[in-house]
Amino acid sequence: MTAAVFRPDGRVLAIKRADDGSWVPPGGVVELDETPEDAVIREVLEETHVRIEPEILTGVYKNMKLGVVSLTFRCHAISGEPEPSDEARESAWLTIEQARERMSEARLIRVLDALRSDGPFVRAHDGTHLL
Repeated sequence: MTAAVFRPDGRVLAIKRADDGSWVPPGGVVELDETPEDAVIREVLEETHVRIEPEILTGVYKNMKLGVVSLTFRCHAISGEPEPSDEARESAWLTIEQARERMSEARLIRVLDALRSDGPFVRAHDGTHLL
């Protein structure tokens, strides 16, 4: 699951991963007993301390190297300010330009697709670049 969380001013929530230092939208794995929407709510809260509400599924993204499929939901923030966590060295509201500078193509496209109204999109990538 990936959350493309936006504020009214257009900034998007992002984390700098603790394991490899890459900037990504927050997200994670669905537990056996939860829905995809519940998983994205939980993961964002765990990683950033921000409470969100999912709005709509905006894309399905497959990492062809790992065989992993991720769903992305456009979400809006309800409360809380981004803070570091065990999984995130940093957590911040980025402008779209900052996201373009910091995120790989495979991560950025999830944010850009979530801004569009003509999805959901289905895309393949190699972990870094779209295929």
